[in-house]
Amino acid sequence: MNIKSLLIGSAAALMAVSGAQAADAIVAAEPEPLEYVRVCDAFGTGFFYIPGTETCLKISGYVRFQTDFGRDQFGASDWNSWTRARVAFDAKSDTELGTLTSFIAIHGESGHGGLGLDIENAELVGLGSGASSDFYIDEAYIELGGFRVGTFLNWWDNDLIGETETASNVTRFTSVRYVYDGGTFRAGLSVDEIPDYFDYLAGATAYHNGFGVSGMVAATLGGVNFELLGAYDDTTEEGAVRAWLSAEVGPGTLEIMGLYASGPNAYYQAAEWSVAADYSFKATEKLTITPGAQYFGDYELVDGNDAWRVGLTVDYAIVDNLNLKATVNYTDPDNDDDFVTGFLRLQRNF
Repeated sequence: MNIKSLLIGSAAALMAVSGAQAADAIVAAEPEPLEYVRVCDAFGTGFFYIPGTETCLKISGYVRFQTDFGRDQFGASDWNSWTRARVAFDAKSDTELGTLTSFIAIHGESGHGGLGLDIENAELVGLGSGASSDFYIDEAYIELGGFRVGTFLNWWDNDLIGETETASNVTRFTSVRYVYDGGTFRAGLSVDEIPDYFDYLAGATAYHNGFGVSGMVAATLGGVNFELLGAYDDTTEEGAVRAWLSAEVGPGTLEIMGLYASGPNAYYQAAEWSVAADYSFKATEKLTITPGAQYFGDYELVDGNDAWRVGLTVDYAIVDNLNLKATVNYTDPDNDDDFVTGFLRLQRNF
């Protein structure tokens, strides 16, 4: 090989190396692989892993349109329409102390008030509370094992399948509670803050915090469910007890409930004592019918003012996750005129 051939070969080799380096310089780096959302089936349907974590999250909620009706129930009107949106976030993860849960449910409502229209003078005189949306936290709590702290609905908020009975006051409290869940047997104790306490006897808000203590024992045996609730309101020094029994009977579910209140309290004050029952059955695959009845002893805690109520609730599944509910109830107190109440509700769940 002569010198000329050697120089030519070396130049060609350098050009090849340079060309390779130039080509490498303009090649884009490969994108990192995407991390797709993974389904988390450890805690039920709808949960998925938050990317990069071992925490499972479920997002759910509904949009509800409802029209309520009843004599003298809405100021000068006998009916009112309103809308609610609910969004709930449920995050769960396993720990050495049990399941760690954080739950947030946000409500937005509109339509409970009026526009302040002066009909006689045909002018808008002001905006009522229902003219703008009202956003609030329905529930927000932390739970580890059986311990729960935060703001959430008490056991008293659970009632019968139908919409006829009055089984509690609004019982959303900021509480600390513990529940033992043995499957067929459950028991719990809750200490509840009652803020801006309403003085039932004076008929005015006393603007100080009170507290209550509520307890629950429940059992499930086959198709029979039993629950006993007790509560004590420290401010009024009154309490309430409620027993509930549910059983599969024939083509439907029979429920029976008994209630007692020693006096006005934050948990129950519709009557001194009461019994209620309903029977829910599926008339078709989409249609559920629930007749119900309730008797009140000393209705609204007025001596000698007994009352009775009968009603009917109808649930119809229009399509998946879109449901229609209608209820109508007739109430007849001893010391007042009888009256009819109810509502028509359209709700889309997700």
